[in-house]
Amino acid sequence: MTDRLADETAVEASPQHQDRPAEEPPAAGPFPGEPAIWSRNFRYYFTARSAGLLSWAMLPVAVSAGLLAGGYGLDTAGYAMAFLVAPFAGLVLFGGVLADRFTARRMMIVADLANLTAHLLLALLFLNGIDHLWQLYGLLVVAGVANAMFQPGASSTVPLVSRDVQGANGVLRTSEAITGLGGPALAGVLVGFGSTGWVMVISAVAYGTSAFCLFTLRLGRIPAPPAGESLWRNLVVGWYEFRSRSWLWGVILIWMFYAILSWGPQLSVAAGVIVPRHGASAFGLVNAALGAGTVAGGLLAIRYKPRRPLAAGAVAMMAYPLYPLGIVLDWPVWLLAAAQVAVGIGIGVWGVMWATSVQTQVPGEVLNRVHAYEVAGSVGMYPIGSALAGPAVHAFGTDKVLLVGVAVAFLTATALLLTRPIRTLGRAPERT
Repeated sequence: MTDRLADETAVEASPQHQDRPAEEPPAAGPFPGEPAIWSRNFRYYFTARSAGLLSWAMLPVAVSAGLLAGGYGLDTAGYAMAFLVAPFAGLVLFGGVLADRFTARRMMIVADLANLTAHLLLALLFLNGIDHLWQLYGLLVVAGVANAMFQPGASSTVPLVSRDVQGANGVLRTSEAITGLGGPALAGVLVGFGSTGWVMVISAVAYGTSAFCLFTLRLGRIPAPPAGESLWRNLVVGWYEFRSRSWLWGVILIWMFYAILSWGPQLSVAAGVIVPRHGASAFGLVNAALGAGTVAGGLLAIRYKPRRPLAAGAVAMMAYPLYPLGIVLDWPVWLLAAAQVAVGIGIGVWGVMWATSVQTQVPGEVLNRVHAYEVAGSVGMYPIGSALAGPAVHAFGTDKVLLVGVAVAFLTATALLLTRPIRTLGRAPERT
């Protein structure tokens, strides 16, 4: 456990609770006597999360392909993605604050309903023809904002619905990988038949399903920030809670360099090499192999419970340099696919170990805000790395950019292992 830094701005945990009937359990968490993972609550949450992940995975493919099929150019598709991603990156911190103030479940239900509405209107746009692009952009902004409001609570809800937090994260990581594979494929098939609007209808139904499942959750009382505090104060307290844990901000700091220099550029640079050499189907195959590996990593992490989870996850991440190195060495497609399976396993294991550590080591009353800082600091750097990929290739060449990614990925895993607070962080005691 990390020592908490004393700070005059830190706030005592409040006995106040929100959004729960008095007759329910006195503390947040799964009901005793239920299965460690597949409790009633977790089954509903798993359904909600899987439905939302499927919709989110389909949206970029459906919008981009639908616009191109409708005669719009790449610039329009790029602007559309910017209007979708920018609100998420810019507002996720406030999503964490609001989730702590009003409870994560309320925020997630509101976000699902907003997404349901936005996707129904997107369906009408694509079915009837887009007369004004600002209408499309505006609805994508709504979807981006809704996901910024949803994401922080998605992490903090896991300890409330399952006693085996790591096992639950393994199941959810597996679902994320499967929907990440199936969603774009389904969207691509439907768009190919000229049915972009129906992709949006399916997404709207999925968000409605998610909202219903979240509404049916039976959760204990959830700690909330002290009443009367301003939004800004809540945000500042979240920052102090984040920075008071050296293992937490240490991982995010390391991950920022990894996202900009390795993870961010890799997809577009790899596509620029593999597609001309081996064809688009080969590129699809190696990315499917990544998804399959991530599924395997999630399944492995359900059972594999090391004493030092972040150290184990860092070792698993040592596989990441294999794929970009294989591209530089011109490996055959089958060997690149095998490398991607290994990379996916490493990513799956690391993701579960990291999510479980955050969820079990950070107090519930600040978990949403801390998770929001985590997302903003790590995932928020990915678009920067992606945007720099093209200029970097023009300036230095494809092989050099990929080799920098190889070196940075290896150094990322090494830095995680060499940083004492990260390496020595132990498992939180399991609940019975």
